[in-house]
Amino acid sequence: MTKLEEMLGSARSLVILGHVNPDGDCAGSCLAMYNYAEKYNPELYVRLYLQPVPDKFSYLKGYDRIGSEVCQEEPFDLCICLDCSDRERLGEFGVYLESAGRSLCIDHHVTNQGYAGENVIAPGASSTCEVLYDQLDQSLIDQDIAACLYTGIIHDTGVFRYSSTSARTMEIAGKLMEKGIDFTGIIDDTFFRKTYLQSQILGRALMESIRFLDGRCIFTVVKKQDMTFYGVGPKDLDGIVDHLRTIEGVECAIFMYETDSHMYKVSMRSNHIVDVSRIASYFGGGGHVRAAGCTMSGSVHDVVNNLSGHIEKQLL
Repeated sequence: MTKLEEMLGSARSLVILGHVNPDGDCAGSCLAMYNYAEKYNPELYVRLYLQPVPDKFSYLKGYDRIGSEVCQEEPFDLCICLDCSDRERLGEFGVYLESAGRSLCIDHHVTNQGYAGENVIAPGASSTCEVLYDQLDQSLIDQDIAACLYTGIIHDTGVFRYSSTSARTMEIAGKLMEKGIDFTGIIDDTFFRKTYLQSQILGRALMESIRFLDGRCIFTVVKKQDMTFYGVGPKDLDGIVDHLRTIEGVECAIFMYETDSHMYKVSMRSNHIVDVSRIASYFGGGGHVRAAGCTMSGSVHDVVNNLSGHIEKQLL
């Protein structure tokens, strides 16, 4: 019996939480957990709270049952946190963790120090969905749960392109495909397909990118005025940093967008050498060795200058 099954078996009520600004792995793992819990114990009272999830994931079962505002609830017997590296990244829903009788964190972030009562953390896994898969009774994984898990895996592996992808990742993906999921549609519709406006802002970001440190690093920035001009929001900027990372000769890519005056959300990606999770952690963020992020203040020059010092140390 896994740690998850042990804790689910003794619970009468469950609340599921993920990190702020949920991405594919967060949404996929949380909805997989939601659907699995209801199937594992039909008598269990289950709630899921997340900040608004992009509507491109609306095909996932349970999407329409996600709570997006804190509600008055009796303390839950069990709180399960997924794909969230620290307590603060639960955002406003962290109150449910504080009041729950027991708690379990399932995650794969290397920066996760284990903030829940019980923790299942596998830093070497490709995604939280991969970690969660090994906690489930595989006989209960149906097509809907499989679609959730597969979604998380493809988003955190860049459709199996990132270095975190392992033979085990591919084995799990194959088993999920055997459940009859529309794996081609999931990849095309949630990972590659872009609106015309998303394509425009991507093109501008790439056109205005700047290389530094002898061309081994690259950065670009999208200002608030640019987002207003194109009519796009933060969710429309997904994938820009990954395009930067694939440019020939680039080891480390930085993408920033302005959230407020002199405040930037920073995303970093690396290929072989730079551990961007160390850099993000230094500035109060977190993530993975090859993909991480943080929030920084100052001018664009200040932000890039501060980051470049840490990147250069690792390159040397």
